Amino acid sequence: MNKNNSPFSFKIFLPDGTVDGLRIISKSHWTGKGIVFNRSNYKEASKREEFQKTGVYILVGDAEDGTLPTIYIGEGEPVLRRLNSHYANKDFWNWGVFFVSTDNSLNKAHVKNLESQLIELAEKAKRAKLDNSVGSHAPILSEWEQADVDSFLDDMLSIFPLLGLSAFRKTKKKSNKKYPTLVTCGSGISAKGQDTEEGFVVFKGSEAKKSHAPSMQNYLVNMRKELLESGVLLDEGEKFNFLQDYTFKSPSTAASVVLARNANGRIEWKNEQGVTLRDIQTEGIDLNGE
Repeated sequence: MNKNNSPFSFKIFLPDGTVDGLRIISKSHWTGKGIVFNRSNYKEASKREEFQKTGVYILVGDAEDGTLPTIYIGEGEPVLRRLNSHYANKDFWNWGVFFVSTDNSLNKAHVKNLESQLIELAEKAKRAKLDNSVGSHAPILSEWEQADVDSFLDDMLSIFPLLGLSAFRKTKKKSNKKYPTLVTCGSGISAKGQDTEEGFVVFKGSEAKKSHAPSMQNYLVNMRKELLESGVLLDEGEKFNFLQDYTFKSPSTAASVVLARNANGRIEWKNEQGVTLRDIQTEGIDLNGE
């Protein structure tokens, strides 16, 4: 995703004039476009000509309790036929996005390849629950076709964060020296992590308390359960262990999952000198506004 960290721009067109309605997203120097729609406006939105094209789509059901979203990944030639079926038969989703090419360069093999890669990315990231019952086998493409499809995928991945969708973003390795390494401890467990622009990363090998406090919020209890079921956390008898680096939306969510209680992450996470994340972040800031 934007591998060279070079600047780029997006354009968002609102054809019905409302920020919560249909959105058409394009990117500088890209032959694709993304169409974002809500379930509530699907009937009207599906009349647009983009729905008649070959493309790959993601349906999203955002969890109201703050736990992991549920997603379904698919492809269609055209996307309209498949989306109509899901509109009638899949109840979990409340919004979706699909991607097509502006020059009709995507064919069935290309979108099948994109579908397969997206499913693989989502399975590795473990930041969403997949509604797909079976995986997708990527068709074999020529070397130049695969390069074009991979480039198209990179542009898609750069758009997902704009939509608040992190399902395909596997946590980056902890080699980023831009952020200080932070620690939190309690009841025989210890965890390390970093506060990054993508969220708070808890490092592989960190520990989490097994028994949660009775007052712990339900969505945090459910999140810990989901992380166990997905294999991010491993039950080691007396405690849980992180089997991979994992990104949480906030330092407080990360601290709460680790400490098994409601926690303020900006106080619980500290550097090696014992300075809290809150103090690290406010260092050099004029709190008097002068």
